Amino acid sequence: MNTAIILILGIPLIEIYLFIKIGAQIGALNTILLILITAVVGIWYAKFEGFNTLRSGMSQLVKNELPLYEIVSGAAIAFAALLLILPGFATDIVGILLIFPITRKLILKRYSKNYSQNTNKREKNYIEGEYEDIEDKDGK
Repeated sequence: MNTAIILILGIPLIEIYLFIKIGAQIGALNTILLILITAVVGIWYAKFEGFNTLRSGMSQLVKNELPLYEIVSGAAIAFAALLLILPGFATDIVGILLIFPITRKLILKRYSKNYSQNTNKREKNYIEGEYEDIEDKDGK
């Protein structure tokens, strides 16, 4: 919960700081135009990548394989599009990193390794047993 509070407060503070610094360098109008351009181009490219991921997922389904990477990649593209819609330079940078296939694959590979190592460390506790259907002698 502390991480959520830090993110909720920290991200807008970082964005405001970057707006002030970049706006002072290139001007207010150019800053606004840059934010709008990154949003429009980012959404267009997210749509393009989303269709590519959908096409790849369909080809996996035709091969009767589970399109696990395509599902995770599609979620990452949707999150990247959301970050690109939000006004700000820090969110745009993270969104751009997630939207390009090369960096998205590197990021997902890193976190999937961490996730698989954590799941392998956990012990799997199973309770084995047998069951038997018992019917009443009266037929109920």
